[in-house]
Amino acid sequence: MDLRNVIFAIALSFAVLFGWSVIFETPQIEQEKKIQNTENNQNSPTPSVNLDLASVKSVSREDAIKSSQRVKFENENVEGSIALKGGLIDDITFKKYNETIKNDKKVTYLNPSETEDGYYIETGWAASNLKKTKLPNTETIWAVKGNNKLSVNNPIELEWDNKSGLLFRKKIELDDKFLFRITQEIKNKSNEKIELYPYAQITRNKNPDVTDFYILHEGFIGVFDEELKEEGYGDIEDRKKEFIAKDGWLGITDKYWMTALVPEKNQPFKGEFLFKNGFKANYIQNEPLIIQPLSSEKSRTRIFVAAKEVKIIDGYANSENINKFDLTIDWGWFYFFTKPLFFIMNYLFELTKNFGIAIVLVTAAVRILFFPLANYSFRSMAKMKILQPELLRLKELHKDDKVKLQQEMMALYKREKVNPLSGCLPILIQIPFFFAIYKMLFISLEMRHQPFFGWIKDLSAQDPTSIFNFFGLIPWDPPSFLIIGAWPIMMGATMYLQQKLNPTPPDPIQAKIFMFFPLFLTIILAPFPSGLVVYWTINNILTIAQQWVIYRSTSVKTK
Repeated sequence: MDLRNVIFAIALSFAVLFGWSVIFETPQIEQEKKIQNTENNQNSPTPSVNLDLASVKSVSREDAIKSSQRVKFENENVEGSIALKGGLIDDITFKKYNETIKNDKKVTYLNPSETEDGYYIETGWAASNLKKTKLPNTETIWAVKGNNKLSVNNPIELEWDNKSGLLFRKKIELDDKFLFRITQEIKNKSNEKIELYPYAQITRNKNPDVTDFYILHEGFIGVFDEELKEEGYGDIEDRKKEFIAKDGWLGITDKYWMTALVPEKNQPFKGEFLFKNGFKANYIQNEPLIIQPLSSEKSRTRIFVAAKEVKIIDGYANSENINKFDLTIDWGWFYFFTKPLFFIMNYLFELTKNFGIAIVLVTAAVRILFFPLANYSFRSMAKMKILQPELLRLKELHKDDKVKLQQEMMALYKREKVNPLSGCLPILIQIPFFFAIYKMLFISLEMRHQPFFGWIKDLSAQDPTSIFNFFGLIPWDPPSFLIIGAWPIMMGATMYLQQKLNPTPPDPIQAKIFMFFPLFLTIILAPFPSGLVVYWTINNILTIAQQWVIYRSTSVKTK
């Protein structure tokens, strides 16, 4: 059997399996989810979270911040402010991350509700009968008691009196990274028992126009009683998702940043992903807090507005005992493989101070690790290449007798100890590393804006040069689809050389198709992260060297 037919069959099998899952299994799964969510909606007696805030969406960010009274906060990682109107966390900037490599403007993540890109977090209380209890909402003006700036080990306290016997307080703490702790307290000064449900809610005014790409999830995320749930913005526009859980967390994740809410431990809750006056992820405690007359009760919430650094996210998962919190970083199906490979890559980066060199070292290590297996495969491929004339002779000799042809070919393979399928092994070995490195470069914040050498200033972005302006020698900026850089071209060239070392397909049409394969992949991979193309190119060079040495030392004896 020809090696290329085997590879084509493997690729076709993956395509069929993927198509089957999309066409047949996905609708079934979605239907099951809808049934489950409908049952949850019908069985939940818990009141709904506040959904009434309608944003103006016409004010600039600067004007919105200036127009409201605020409490500022800052630590070594973030800075921003909390609006006293509503007690909203709606202004935060990541101090260590720039928007682009071309300027020093820091990444601003949360924005006031009045802006077009409003993105904010609220905490509060809900009641089964709102007519009886006057509760704080997003229009409430909170008063600051004592300290008026939030920092590490320096919390702030907000207070609001409903003038009907209830005093509401919020204590907000900030750690040295990305965690806010909010303690809500109710003091019942009346002679009546009060029952209230604590809640927290993330609101995002509009869909951030994420790239709908299979390798990365952006949108709603949560873990409810051990089960990970991920929903896209479009899914939530169509239907609300509701989950009842005893333990877990929920939030909204982007490629490099995220917001998350963690309910109080040992307090069952109802979580929701919905679209109403914006996209919302919220939870509300299932059982009410009962505040007896002349007494008080507290509820605690943890809120994360974080850059998704692996060490920090893993640290929070452990120190805060948050189940599966590390899944806010989308490691994908190959979690068990991709994440350890990231730690190896990150360790090499700390040694070399260059992620490009780390990629080269990992590529070389992979080649060394599988050197014996690749040697066996390449020797078989070398013998297959040498046997091509004999195979052509047999095909011509037995062109009218297919059974005899197969018998003679199998006898030749047996005599020369050649396995025509063994050439697939190097490719099968390479595929998981290809996807793992691609995944790391695509999702890892640590690799964002990391340079290599020369013109590669960001390994997580595509090679910025283009052959169509002779790599910058001509003063013309080609359109994006014509940006085919130097590294993709080197990758295509090395792939072509590697192909020339492989056995030539006996079918002329097939041979012509495979001749254009390196050009096809060059065009396809040109927009991919340059770090991935560097990996692929170095891997091709090492493969060519190994194949050339083996081919030079391989010989067969034919009749």
